Order: sequence, then structure tokens, then C-alpha cells
Amino acid sequence: MRHRDTICGRMVARTDMPLMKILIVEDEPKTGDYLKQGLSEAGFVTDVARDGWEGLDLAKNGHYDLMILDVMLPGINGWQVLEGVRRAGVQMPVLFLTARDQVEDRVKGLELGADDYLVKPFAFSELLARVRSLVRRGQGGMESSILKAADLELDLLRRRAVRARRKIDLTAKEFALLELFLRRKGEVLPRSLIASQVWDMNFDSDTNVIDVAVRRLRAKVDDGFELKLIHTVRGMGYVLEETAP
Repeated sequence: MRHRDTICGRMVARTDMPLMKILIVEDEPKTGDYLKQGLSEAGFVTDVARDGWEGLDLAKNGHYDLMILDVMLPGINGWQVLEGVRRAGVQMPVLFLTARDQVEDRVKGLELGADDYLVKPFAFSELLARVRSLVRRGQGGMESSILKAADLELDLLRRRAVRARRKIDLTAKEFALLELFLRRKGEVLPRSLIASQVWDMNFDSDTNVIDVAVRRLRAKVDDGFELKLIHTVRGMGYVLEETAP
């Protein structure tokens, strides 16, 4: 089976990825169709359940590699779907995708057995990155949910950033930006790539939104520390690494 992915606007064939099945449990038709189309174009086989009972039945019997699950559903809610799935002994990764953004909601989802939690509205690029990470982990990979650089740690599941045991308060965009830097540590990231991955938009050279965001993130991550992690590479972009570039 051949899959296609997009690199710099160019479609390339992929032969290194087995066929992966994803179950989307989402009652909002527009969101469900958007997810199905985007994930299908990324090379996944997708099914959509429109209520909790249908989602639970498919999850228990459909042999999926990942479930993307909303919380507020007709029939039974996402919490109950997840409980039923885990009681049935199904251990596939589960990503909650919901508008419920309170910390206690995230903690509840993780305690019930979810593997990740993403709040609506979301950038599809971020969702896709998480889906691929969870699928790899579900196949037996040892990928950690904590990204590190020097004394900086980013906990992807609990959505927490800590440096030298000091908590760093980040906005959702700052968290996504730091996650991108850490995942591609040591790689110079041009503004265009940052814009597409974090803001899900084409880069406009007339805007300074990227520079402002990086400057604010750098102030939170680096100010007060002798070792600076986020660096500007003049004329090229930004890089996170443990020594000056």
C-alpha cells in the first residue's frame, strides 16, 4: 500500500507506513467530515461514529489503531465511551478532541485511560502530529510523552512546562510553539514552517506575529537562566538547542 504526504507543497509517495485505521467519534458533522478528509489525505483509513453508543460498538469490534473521541456526544458521553472501551480490554490509544478546556477535564480524561487531550479549536497540523505520535506509540514504540532539552521539560499529556523545577505558564500557542522547537531540537526552523505548523496558515512577510510569539516564549523559557535555549539565526529563522548556534 502506498501513501502520500506533502513536503514543501510537493506530493511524495510513502511506502514505509502500514495501513492504519482511525475511529473518529464526533457528532458535529462539519468537524467529523473535516477530520475524516484530512486524515484520509494523510494516508489513514477512517470511520466516523456520530454518537456515543455507535462509537463504543465500533471501538470494541472494529480493530482500530487509534480513536479520536469527543466528550459531549448523544447517547453516552465520551467519558463513558472510554470507560466502556477500557473495561472491554481494548488498549488502542485514545485522543480526546473536545471544547472542554478545564484542567479537571484533562485530568479526568487521562485518569480514565486517554493517551492525549487536544482542545478545540485546533490546528490540523498539530492534530496530525499527535495522531502519528500516538499510532507509533500504540505499535509498541517507546516514544516518551515528555520532551526535554537541558533542564527544560515539556509534559505533552498534562500540558505542563517546567524548567529547573520551576513551572512555566504558557498559552496554547506558546505550548504548541515550544513543542515544535523541542521535537525539532537543533534544527533551524524558518518562519514559514512555524506559521504552517503552529498557526496553520501561510506565512505573511508583512506580519511580525511569529517574531512576537517567539520573543514572548523566549522570555518565559530563557529569562533568568544563564543557558539560553532559543536562538535567532539571522536571515533564516529560529532554533532550540543547548548551545549558541
